[in-house]
Amino acid sequence: MINKRFAKSLLLGAVSVLALGSVSHAADALVPVVETSAFNWSGIYVGFGVGAGANVHELSSDFLPGFSLNGIGGEGVYGELTVGYDYMVSPRFLIGGLLDAHIGNIETTLDVAGLEASVRETYGFDAGLRAGYLFTPNTLGYVLGGYSWQKYKLDTNAGIDLDWDQSGYFVGAGVETAINSNWTIKTEYRYTRFGTNDDLLSDFGAPDGTLNLDTSRHTFQVGANYRFGAQNGGVASFEAPAYNWTGFYVGGAAGAGASVHQIEVPPLGGLEFNGLGGEGVFGELNVGYDHDFGSWVAGVMVDARYSGMTSELEVPGGSINLDTDYGFDVLARVGMKVNESTLAYVLGGYSWQHFDLKASSPVGDILDWDSSGFSVGGGLETAMSSNVTVGLEYRYSQFSEKDFSSDLGLPDDTLTSTPSFHTVRIGAKYKFN
Repeated sequence: MINKRFAKSLLLGAVSVLALGSVSHAADALVPVVETSAFNWSGIYVGFGVGAGANVHELSSDFLPGFSLNGIGGEGVYGELTVGYDYMVSPRFLIGGLLDAHIGNIETTLDVAGLEASVRETYGFDAGLRAGYLFTPNTLGYVLGGYSWQKYKLDTNAGIDLDWDQSGYFVGAGVETAINSNWTIKTEYRYTRFGTNDDLLSDFGAPDGTLNLDTSRHTFQVGANYRFGAQNGGVASFEAPAYNWTGFYVGGAAGAGASVHQIEVPPLGGLEFNGLGGEGVFGELNVGYDHDFGSWVAGVMVDARYSGMTSELEVPGGSINLDTDYGFDVLARVGMKVNESTLAYVLGGYSWQHFDLKASSPVGDILDWDSSGFSVGGGLETAMSSNVTVGLEYRYSQFSEKDFSSDLGLPDDTLTSTPSFHTVRIGAKYKFN
């Protein structure tokens, strides 16, 4: 069920941004415009990218009906190579196909009583289609989806090693913008859901269904593409809105992501487990101020969010959830104008998050706490009118350690948890003149 919610929320958010683009385009007739050189989006391209993200493994068994854990989380980085083809079907819409190959180290680790083990994503590929809408002649917003294949590897220092592969689907959204006559840069989010692996323990003589593994992944990538023939111009030649970034703004965003909690229990053989994973969607409101320095923009922002990111243990007759419910950020950002109306930026600052551990009725709330930390990230934001911008943004958030020992009547540092988040949001802002 959770995979359907992710896909639906992501696609609804992306479609809303594309629809907003159409409305803003109509409004542009009433605002100042600038002449923009033609950029030909039709044709073959090759590219590369680097990214970060997290996955969540859901564990269950056919022999323990009613039990499941969603999930076991991992995090890391990856690199990717891309080849694709786009075709402009109208002055503002395009369709295309793509093939990606990636290699990375998104992994879950366990260290206890001398045992070291890790489950790592090693290499894989995606093949899919995308559909895009040109916010300006040089900036494209798009959605994409298709087939995904991934290789996994279990490594231990106890002589037990496994590898397997899983296939599934991915959906996502991105923003791509031209920086010169042939090169573009992009920011892109993908949610990937793999099919159930039920024969993971077959090498040990266990029957199928002894351990079922369902994996989902949230990734964000910054990439660059080289487009052959783009300098020849094409059907993407139209006027773009003039935009000055100076001013106060309000905005909103819809997002998705994953959390990874690093658990440490020193008395239990020095146990370190990274980690306990969760995933979900969230909504966010923000207010901020930017100042335009010419080629550069700097600003500050405050946002508040409510999140459905959760880790869930299901047992017969009920469930236990670790919820990441509400929080806020106070951030600064600095960006560079990569063309007439698009800003590439990085950000960072303070983050605060509330957590809630609860069980299903009749138990209810068990424990709640809050934690401070930091967030860093970046994104692309583009103007669609003299007041409205849209963008795609990634953040990595790290929060301080929580010591549960006193809550359990145990000595300090007996049980601690340190959470981190990988989140992506699709947002829109209205700037006051």
